[in-house]
Amino acid sequence: TTLLRIIAGLETPTSGRVVFGEEDLTDQPPRKRNIGMVFQNPVVYRGMSVYQNIELPLLKKNLPKKERENRINEVLELMDMQGQANKDSSQLDNVSRQKVAVARTVAYQPGIILFDEPMTNIDANSRIQFKHFFKALSRKLKQIIIYVTHDQTEAMTLADKIALMRDARIVQCDEPRTLYNEPEDAFGGWFLGNPGMNFIKARCERQNGKYVIHSHFFKSPLIVNHDQISSELTIGIRPEYIRLAATPFKNAIEARIKSKTLTIGGQYLFSLDVDGFQIKAKVHHELGRSIEGHTVWIELPSRHILLFDADDQRIHAKVSRIDNN
Repeated sequence: TTLLRIIAGLETPTSGRVVFGEEDLTDQPPRKRNIGMVFQNPVVYRGMSVYQNIELPLLKKNLPKKERENRINEVLELMDMQGQANKDSSQLDNVSRQKVAVARTVAYQPGIILFDEPMTNIDANSRIQFKHFFKALSRKLKQIIIYVTHDQTEAMTLADKIALMRDARIVQCDEPRTLYNEPEDAFGGWFLGNPGMNFIKARCERQNGKYVIHSHFFKSPLIVNHDQISSELTIGIRPEYIRLAATPFKNAIEARIKSKTLTIGGQYLFSLDVDGFQIKAKVHHELGRSIEGHTVWIELPSRHILLFDADDQRIHAKVSRIDNN
């Protein structure tokens, strides 16, 4: 929220600059920044109809009547509010008021639209509708949108790029798939995903000119192709990338089932114990449903393993099994 307010000109940054394209707007007031902002709590003008709420900023822009009508009708259709155009805004529920706030900002067509958690106070069904609207909006108008959310599903669904922030700093800015599969910081691996990435402490030593990783979760050690790695590091792997079976298979280790839960999408989430160490694995519905008993066999495929140093930063290195399988 603070970052959005700085971009909008509502707060003054203690350091750094605010630049749109090549234009430095750090010292410019909000009215000169061509920005629209939608807040967490909807802002509507009571005593005015839905149509009038959307039209008001367009009147200040001195747009021709026909263009005003076209913009308003377009956003009303996008928000599925055609039937409420003449309704008094004071009679609207919270969801409809937020729709009006969004529609008013979109119809104004600013250079950038800032959304500060606009779906926080609306119900789950309306959130789905809002997501469709935001996607349609970005495709139709090619609109630049900066959208703040704590909901990773919203971010992964809506974004072309995600800036993941921690302690007021951007940890990584990337496309959703890259951010999910290739986090540059362990925080990204933990924060994104339901559940997040498994993290395993491991020991690394140099043998015969190569770095070798040992862990309770490997039947045979791993070789790391890297110039220099510390003796202590962390292995990261997503639960869905863990191979799991009811019977032994090559390179697999035995694990005890602590719990098995059916999750969204019909997948099964297993909480497993390996010699006192915990790990989570997620498998498709048919496999999860078929597994009974107290033990399974798992493998952590080397191609899906990521390495992190003592500062939780990604170590870019190729990992392979010592037997090359």
